[in-house]
Amino acid sequence: MRAAVFHKLGSPLVVESIPDPTPGANEVVVEVCRCGICGSDLHITEDPIFGAKDGMVLGHEYSGRVAALGKGVDTVKVGDHVAVFPVHGCGKCATCLAGVPAWCTQMRIDGGGYGEYSLAEQHQLIKLPKTLALEDGALVEPMAVSLHGVALAKPEPGARVLIIGAGPIGLAAAYWSKFMGASKIAVTAGSMRRAELAYKMGATHFIDPANASPEAVNAALGGPPDIVYEAVGKAGLIQKCVEYCKPRGTIIVLGLCTAPDTFMPFQFVSKEQRIQASAFYEVREFQLAADVLEKDPETPGAMVTDIVSLEDMPPMFEALRQRSTQCKVMVDPRHLRA
Repeated sequence: MRAAVFHKLGSPLVVESIPDPTPGANEVVVEVCRCGICGSDLHITEDPIFGAKDGMVLGHEYSGRVAALGKGVDTVKVGDHVAVFPVHGCGKCATCLAGVPAWCTQMRIDGGGYGEYSLAEQHQLIKLPKTLALEDGALVEPMAVSLHGVALAKPEPGARVLIIGAGPIGLAAAYWSKFMGASKIAVTAGSMRRAELAYKMGATHFIDPANASPEAVNAALGGPPDIVYEAVGKAGLIQKCVEYCKPRGTIIVLGLCTAPDTFMPFQFVSKEQRIQASAFYEVREFQLAADVLEKDPETPGAMVTDIVSLEDMPPMFEALRQRSTQCKVMVDPRHLRA
């Protein structure tokens, strides 16, 4: 099969032929339909902190069709449409059985979506609703990321929300904030280019970065935000969240920053704010994301700005390291370059 393969840090992925996966006991081969390019994959291929190994096939935001079953598989059948839950646990411990495999002692993040076929254990598969297009199933994972962060914030109906960052995770946070009853949702980012998309995803205001002061945010929301989401992953933004957020408000850190960072503890402590990190999601949140996408695929689907073949994927992957007009780029491994 063909796959975009990682070889070393700082080098582009290489499309090459590798052996087809063979399912072992309780394993399933998935024919990949779509895989989103995630910002975390960009980090993985340039930062040694993640421990990426030569020969890895990345890609964890994917949907596909069950192509082959290993011995003992009884939860899916060949032809089923699935999204793959990439947070891999043992499947047997208390946290896995509770649907929270992120805290399993054997936890790892499985990729494989940047190839024509991938291997997963049966307990990692989420059957997609029958009326949800297979292509839309690749949005389940990034939508679940933001759903988890919004759920951790425990928003009350009518909450005022500020989201820093208008990438897929920040935009999905706007979507879920509206879904959970926020009254006013402001988004700010490094430019205005995704303002229209932010409004489509649920924002009521887009704060011009030329004047994104706390005063401007308060004026838009009618007061300081109850909840601030950091969805960029850049040093200095937690301090900005502290400045924006109301006393006793909540700050949710969704961005993946790999650089050292500092903030002023006095301001944070004196405002009695809560800072909550959010990195993964629960199985029930993954399933809810799929169910909501079934009812409303068009709104989150607006984040998809391009679909590329495997052959065109490595240069697109490199281009996404710089500021671009793209939002969510999907890889279609089943088609050759046009």
